[in-house]
Amino acid sequence: MDIRQLAVPDSYVLDLVAHGDDRGRFTEWYRADVLAEATGSALPLVQANHSVSARGVLRGVHFALVPPGQAKYVYCPAGKVLDVVVDLRDGSPTFGVSDAALLDSEHPKAVYLAEGLGHAFLSLADGSSVTYLVSSGYDPGREFGVHPLDAELELPWPGDVEITLSAKDAAAPTLGEARERGLLPTMVTCAARYAQRRETGV
Repeated sequence: MDIRQLAVPDSYVLDLVAHGDDRGRFTEWYRADVLAEATGSALPLVQANHSVSARGVLRGVHFALVPPGQAKYVYCPAGKVLDVVVDLRDGSPTFGVSDAALLDSEHPKAVYLAEGLGHAFLSLADGSSVTYLVSSGYDPGREFGVHPLDAELELPWPGDVEITLSAKDAAAPTLGEARERGLLPTMVTCAARYAQRRETGV
């Protein structure tokens, strides 16, 4: 299992090893020790989510207020998705920067993103499954989004896919609007959260 940092600091892509034979395939898709060694702290697992999406479904860009925020470990066991991470931390040197990884069942990878970062994915095949481990439970009062088609973000959605958004994601503010409203996490609070997790493990 190899791990490397994406262009957005505090986010990583992991190349997983699939073991297969005539019976099928086995993939070790999450290793707490590998992730902790790369990021400096373990992922406190509080909730596990699973979604299934038709081709063209775009979910995100989602984030949670910090503290506590919500770190995510994302894996695609079936189908194919383009997974995108966006730096939404106001005051970050890479504010507004994004990076993407193709997650699919044939060449398994996973993506990790720390609290305060935005997350979105686009399903590139019918029936794409996404499973993700998260560090805090769902709290609707602390969950927000930025519009995934905001021209300022220039996210790398392919032009040959007809995109479908939920009503909530379609109504999300642009990055600039979210910043003006004070909705975004700050780099200061995120850095404090990361330090707390390194020290306490939670």
